[in-house]
Amino acid sequence: MSRWKELPAELHPQVHQLIVRLRRLKDHNELSTRQLATKTGYSAKSWQRYLNGRSLPPRAAVEAMARVGGDDPARLLVMHEIAAQRWAEAKAVTVDTSEDFSPAPEPTPAKIQPYGRHLRAAVTAGAVVTALSVSAALLMAVRLTEARAQLAHDRGDAVVTAPATVSASLVPVIYTCRLEQREGRWHANLSPATDILLSNTQVGPEVAEAQCLLHRAGTAPGEIDGIFGPKTRRAVERMQKRNGLIVNGVIDPPTWQALREATPK
Repeated sequence: MSRWKELPAELHPQVHQLIVRLRRLKDHNELSTRQLATKTGYSAKSWQRYLNGRSLPPRAAVEAMARVGGDDPARLLVMHEIAAQRWAEAKAVTVDTSEDFSPAPEPTPAKIQPYGRHLRAAVTAGAVVTALSVSAALLMAVRLTEARAQLAHDRGDAVVTAPATVSASLVPVIYTCRLEQREGRWHANLSPATDILLSNTQVGPEVAEAQCLLHRAGTAPGEIDGIFGPKTRRAVERMQKRNGLIVNGVIDPPTWQALREATPK
């Protein structure tokens, strides 16, 4: 197991989450950075920068890591898309204070008064530019906060409709299963769905509900993240085979019924 350096505190949580995921893949497969370089085509120094949070890995590097580490590339690429947006936002709101101002020549006595007026004007203009930059940064932060709050509200109030599919705007979520049995049927209290068709690339609380029930039935789909990926599909197929259903990897009404009523094996 590698002894990792602490990631920079200024990293956005979703960038931090992506890098931690990549670190776990490297540790799980017991790979050195040289081995990663050989298997992915990106240099060992590049991987050191990526895994220590000094630069964001490109999409192709993340996809190569998923392939080498045996992880779900769709989930990793969604995490990368969101991390890339947050990385770009952080760069956009950073105020650059590194300009090199050359010292002004020593004024002659006759020019001291005009120079003073120009200096005061320059300082005032600089203050105005700084204030506008800070205001723009604050406005962007407020809008991002409002967008996230609206997303959380929409998820909490969502009715049972056709689930969404994986997209670049997807915000990764880890759901909590609150399993209970009511009138002989199992519920994880994430969605009351019983007849919605779920298949590859779909996302949402309906998928998380099915993942909880798959886990309870003894065919664990991996993390309860609400993303219908390859691991979830394989878990569905195992569950369908055990229960004598059509093995198609799709959660259809008969599969929902079996999940709601299943006894772990």
